[in-house]
Amino acid sequence: MTLKLHNFFRSSTSTRLRAALNLKGLDYEYVAYVLRDGETKTPEYLARNPQGLVPTLELEDGTNLGQSLAIIEWLEETYPEPALLPADPLGRARVRALAYMIACEIHPLNNLRVLFYARDKFGADEAAQAAWFTHWVTLTFDALETALATSPDTGRYCHGDVPGLADVCLYAQVWNNKRFDIALDRWPTIARIFGELDALPAFRDAAPPNQPDAAA
Repeated sequence: MTLKLHNFFRSSTSTRLRAALNLKGLDYEYVAYVLRDGETKTPEYLARNPQGLVPTLELEDGTNLGQSLAIIEWLEETYPEPALLPADPLGRARVRALAYMIACEIHPLNNLRVLFYARDKFGADEAAQAAWFTHWVTLTFDALETALATSPDTGRYCHGDVPGLADVCLYAQVWNNKRFDIALDRWPTIARIFGELDALPAFRDAAPPNQPDAAA
């Protein structure tokens, strides 16, 4: 199947999906957009994704899938090996919970359109935006660090010794944090896992600075 990934190099949701595609060993055509220039708000793109968000995964038959977690679930069901979720129900629940801590508690509050709204509607300057971003990262990363550091299910990665759904979310969020100079010193377990992931080609190749539009 020929896959086409409509994405933005610095988007954390795009990063997590690139990592998932790489872990599955799936090739895809990379289509870049510049969010600040409104390239995802054109009639053509809105016909593909009515939310005007990235990423969108376009299938060979022209079907377009939106929302990174839903796309990853589709990948897991369509290309089950290698698995991004454990085989046991409790393990799957744990991995999903770790992933959702990032994807549902941090990202919605800190994505670009929220920061721009705070700037345009409430006059939040760059310092205020950084403080907002850092607050929500810290609140959830403190809890995530505890969850990872105290669980016997944490291994080399978030769950055991095979990277999966929680890891792609963590990896993407740490890269997003770098935009606001948020160091990992406060969270040693997260820092260790990120280092392990960053050594894997599937993740490193998905990192924002390694995308073809990063220098644009």
